[in-house]
Amino acid sequence: MSQTATAAREPLLRIAKREGTTMPQKIAVRAIAILLALVVDALFIFFVTGLNPLSVYGVMWSGTFANMTRFSWMLRDLSTLLCVGIALAPAFKMRFWNCGGEGQILIGGLTAALIMVYQGNNLPLPLLFAAMALGSIAAGALWGFIPAWFKSRWNTNETLFTLMMNYVATSIVACMTNIMRGQASSLGTLNKATKAGWFPVIMGQRYTINIIVVIVLTFVMYAYLRFSKQGYEISVVGESENTARYAGINVRRVTVRTMLISGAICGLCGFLIVAGKDQTISTASANGRGFTAIIVAWLAKFNTFYMALISFLLVFLERGASEIASAYSLNEYAADIITGIILFFILGSEFFINYRVIPRGAHKEGK
Repeated sequence: MSQTATAAREPLLRIAKREGTTMPQKIAVRAIAILLALVVDALFIFFVTGLNPLSVYGVMWSGTFANMTRFSWMLRDLSTLLCVGIALAPAFKMRFWNCGGEGQILIGGLTAALIMVYQGNNLPLPLLFAAMALGSIAAGALWGFIPAWFKSRWNTNETLFTLMMNYVATSIVACMTNIMRGQASSLGTLNKATKAGWFPVIMGQRYTINIIVVIVLTFVMYAYLRFSKQGYEISVVGESENTARYAGINVRRVTVRTMLISGAICGLCGFLIVAGKDQTISTASANGRGFTAIIVAWLAKFNTFYMALISFLLVFLERGASEIASAYSLNEYAADIITGIILFFILGSEFFINYRVIPRGAHKEGK
């Protein structure tokens, strides 16, 4: 057969798995992606909004770094997002697609809020905090245990199951907040007069404890996944359940145990939101963090220190979009497009880290 006929059948582009990508190469690809995103954003800003792109980028920067107050708000939001990412990391590393972070946060936050309201005047403050923390952890763990148990017993689809659990948790929170508010128009701030169950103000902020707890969790989860026997079992199950069984690993037990941990940390995040951030509970308390954290965990390849960097970037973009909308009186959709373009390029860069595109006519591997 002629070379012309062979070339005619060859596709214009081929995609091949990229092997042995080094860390400097990964950093370079992501840096190029961000630069390209900034260029595309600049074109959008100039031709669609008529604004100076450099001025808009300056406003985005000031949304986080204009003063210490804004920077502390960024740390507050970062700690919440990172906490959920840390919670999802072991489940996703095990290839258990836990999309129920929202529900696990809500059910943990609701438990903390109920204890705060109904036991705030009966328990000394240390015991109250302990009860709120343990209650939220137990509630979140339960919300993670249910889909894990069904998965391990009957091989149910964990993605659909955990998503449905979100709706159940949202409905429970909506029902209980209506009961708690009674005749009032809204639930409002809990224990506003006594501040029972509120974290103390440390270094000028009430959410300082949130940041400290998440920093500790970052180191603990990294060590757990990297150096512990249970972390090794999670990795093996994630690679191949058959291999794990051949190695003598109880896959059912690992599945349930890992989801208990994942749900427990999400429940703890609910406690931190109620006690250290909002001092109330509502169906919007999770604020979509359970889904955004999936991006954080996946992009970081379950490394909690990389998660901190990605969480910072996402929170920075979110706050920057809000600042742009406020400063230039843009609608929220235009501001979200600007940040969405950056996120799209960052996500797209993962393709070029893991795969390479081979044009027609290029030599095949090994030739």
